[in-house]
Amino acid sequence: MTFIKVCGLRDVDTVDLTVRLGVDAVGFVFAESVRKVDPALAVELIARIPDHIRAIGVFLGNPIDQILEIAQITGLRTVQVHDLVDAEQVQRLHDAGLTVIRAVVSSKVRDGYNLDLGEDELLIDGADAGSGVPWNWAQQQSRPHGQWILAGGLSPDNVRDALDATGAWGVDVSSGVESSRGIKDHALIEKFVSAVRQADHSK
Repeated sequence: MTFIKVCGLRDVDTVDLTVRLGVDAVGFVFAESVRKVDPALAVELIARIPDHIRAIGVFLGNPIDQILEIAQITGLRTVQVHDLVDAEQVQRLHDAGLTVIRAVVSSKVRDGYNLDLGEDELLIDGADAGSGVPWNWAQQQSRPHGQWILAGGLSPDNVRDALDATGAWGVDVSSGVESSRGIKDHALIEKFVSAVRQADHSK
């Protein structure tokens, strides 16, 4: 079954919906964004997520010390970091007991690219993370091995084609299930999850 992450959640009702739908992970943004949450709100939302669903903190432009502090305050066990530059940073996060998802843009992926810095999982995004702009998955000649997550402009309408084109282990959606920028649409979330599961069952 395809790993499904719904990202950029900021309210109780949407978190509860994702739990009911049985997604695999929920993302909370701590980078500068219209979807940003503060640690106090994140604590409240994460408390509603059962242990079998991963709560993931998303970071860009946050110093490692700040990531560690937020993880400690909120109880996060997995972090997705968009600007890791060396293995030492990853090791510091690992030393704190965190699972590390390294996010990279598609143009930097080369054939066989996988755990270059020792991260646990890789997320491949479009050129402008969080913009909701799809990149040309079908033209991506170089693909990583192992557990990698596809992101960037996914929606209920295109996620099946994206999975067919890439064979990704997982998918990450945010703006593609919003009625307006930063506002999640429950019907679109349901449609997205349904589209992914239909793709799974057709394999």
